[in-house]
Amino acid sequence: MAKASSDRNTIDLFGKSAGRPRTQPLNRKDQLKLNKRAQREKEKAQGLKRLELLIEQETIEKLDALCELNGVKRAEWLTLQIHKSLDKAKKKIRN
Repeated sequence: MAKASSDRNTIDLFGKSAGRPRTQPLNRKDQLKLNKRAQREKEKAQGLKRLELLIEQETIEKLDALCELNGVKRAEWLTLQIHKSLDKAKKKIRN
């Protein structure tokens, strides 16, 4: 039985098995590693730096509640608070 190249109904008995075609030659672990590297480079190009904090669970819950009230992410909320504190300190020095 011959199969025309435009035929989408006839099963290809001699070709590769059915399934999702490979779109990425790398395995999942290597894909994640490559994507993470690209993400770090993108953040660096945007002028962002990574910061790691060790905070008690209770404090994290309070931070999350504050973020939810203000509708912002943790990083945004912390950035806003740092700017507010710096502005306050500058005003205090001027007086």
